[in-house]
Amino acid sequence: MDNLDAEPLRTGLQFLTSLAVGLLLGLERQRNPTAKAGLRTFALVALFGTVNALLAEKVASPWLLAVGLLLVGAMIIAAYAEQDEPGTDSGTTTVIAVLLCYCLGVMIWHQQTQLAVAVAIVTTILLHFKTELHGISARLTPQDIASILQFAVLTFIVLPLLPDRGYGPHGTINPYHVWLMVVLVSGVSLVGYLALRFAREERGALLTGLLGGLVSSTATTLVYARQARRDADAVGVSSVIILIANLVVLVRLAVIVGVADVALLGKLAPTLFGGAMLGVLGLLFLRREQTDSSSRGPILANPTQLKVALRFGLMYALVLLVSGWISAKAGALGLYAVAFASGLTDVDAITLSSVQLTKLGRIAAAQAVAAIVVAIVANMLLKSTLIVAVGGRA
Repeated sequence: MDNLDAEPLRTGLQFLTSLAVGLLLGLERQRNPTAKAGLRTFALVALFGTVNALLAEKVASPWLLAVGLLLVGAMIIAAYAEQDEPGTDSGTTTVIAVLLCYCLGVMIWHQQTQLAVAVAIVTTILLHFKTELHGISARLTPQDIASILQFAVLTFIVLPLLPDRGYGPHGTINPYHVWLMVVLVSGVSLVGYLALRFAREERGALLTGLLGGLVSSTATTLVYARQARRDADAVGVSSVIILIANLVVLVRLAVIVGVADVALLGKLAPTLFGGAMLGVLGLLFLRREQTDSSSRGPILANPTQLKVALRFGLMYALVLLVSGWISAKAGALGLYAVAFASGLTDVDAITLSSVQLTKLGRIAAAQAVAAIVVAIVANMLLKSTLIVAVGGRA
């Protein structure tokens, strides 16, 4: 009896969801005066998809779904074919949206409700932000597009091809996990790289420091140390940008460790938080001494180039291998020596290596935290040396 009661309720919810999806898409199209389909049309198309899927299932005739799609497509194409006004919208976007609406109605009947609703929301966003998306597309350079495509290659082509098993001593090197860390770091860097490209016109020290820290805190430090050396008036703003960029390193590490091992983040958090608070105090002091926050952001290297990704992947794998071997032979002191040497050039590699060794049971969580802190200190010492040597005493 309960099953009999539940079936009509489930069917009713499916049709209500289909109606809501159609109304959502139709609401956006209704605002477009040139669109040949609006609220009612989209709602009816979604319901038609669900009804047709029901009938196809009941009579065991899947071809009804294809016929329905053809009918919907012919209807909306015919509506646009009749317009005679020159220069009007061709309606390609609306045609695709109507066909997609029909398919979403079919998906809802086949209990793919969550996916259908998610696709409907994303579709509505794409339709609504037409002007903004065109503006972003116009501002993208060939290098920006290359960066996005290269990240897609790293993530969706290279990563799935790698074996997910351990190799080497004690199974320390897992190619899939190594490349997953490459994807993680490249993704964080790509976000900062693209955001920095679009934020350059703002010329804000705060934004430049934040985004520069995401892309490369060392490169940002070097760029603005040189700028301070060339222009005495830029010492104040350069100091602010460098400090913000290096504060971002602590946040970046927190995100990376949190994604890789949230339990270890709880142990590392007090150290990162303490360092961040000291940095914020220094930042407030510097900001009080200078008011000119204008500065042009540096053009930093594309962080998703294959050679950059391979270099980081090899460094990460090497640090992972050496750290595991030295920690087994020389204990914690050997691991800290590797952490210091690695931290001079890249904090991410030793951080991820320490997390992986902890998950493998090769080192204790406290040792991993200490190794990460040693790497951060080494990195800050290197940057401090760069600031003095390149930027000067001021």
